[in-house]
Amino acid sequence: MKIAAVIEYRGSRYSGWQHQQHATSIQQLVEAALARVADHEVRVHCAGRTDTGVHALNQVIHFETNSVRPVNAWVAGSNTYLSDDISLLWAQPIADDFHARYSALRRSYRYIILNRPMRPGLICDLVAWEHRPLDVNLMHRAASDLIGEHDFSSYRAAGCQAKVPVREVQKLEVFRSGEYVVIEITANAFLQHMVRNIAGVLMAIGSGKQDIDWARQILDARDRTKGGVTAPANGLYLTRVEYPEAYGIPEPATGSWPLIL
Repeated sequence: MKIAAVIEYRGSRYSGWQHQQHATSIQQLVEAALARVADHEVRVHCAGRTDTGVHALNQVIHFETNSVRPVNAWVAGSNTYLSDDISLLWAQPIADDFHARYSALRRSYRYIILNRPMRPGLICDLVAWEHRPLDVNLMHRAASDLIGEHDFSSYRAAGCQAKVPVREVQKLEVFRSGEYVVIEITANAFLQHMVRNIAGVLMAIGSGKQDIDWARQILDARDRTKGGVTAPANGLYLTRVEYPEAYGIPEPATGSWPLIL
């Protein structure tokens, strides 16, 4: 039987999603919790491999099992063994041809920047911080040059292992909510550090360090060495993964935390 599930997590204490030899990963803990419910080893596949410090509101996963359990047992049972900053939200049987990563049509991320002179205290690991005033209109206009299908070589990590650097950005918006500047982006898929590199470039434009055309110039260069600073991981959230309707993956519930609305 194949089971699909959604988890949310605060990535601050972990080395990202994927297994690491000398650090604790979210995948490691989720697999261990599910294994205790299944009473056998479990291998989990995810929709998007988030980096160290990155958070998720709706990370879709799937795993296979020979154990028969009520759906609620997978959720409640696993959460019993997970730390407080990782939680299964739901689980359900899924078609055999479903794959959390390869069946996804598109993914959405949100990048949150606290934009004020004073650094954050209570939420220091949940937002990025920029003390210089950011012009969101400039950022939004610059972001429009990145919408569409492009070679994003300049916006991926130097060690990114993706064979093809072409991605289709379907939505890229920048807006302000009080002291917070929010970048929302949807694409068919993402390269390593792509969202954080885009955020770093837009922040440089918004602060006046770079001209509005800089985002496009970097894109056209197709060279990571021409790019900007990678923005911190703590402001980044995986918010949504979309699949063909036939799989019956529920729509994400609207969160109640003001920074995520």
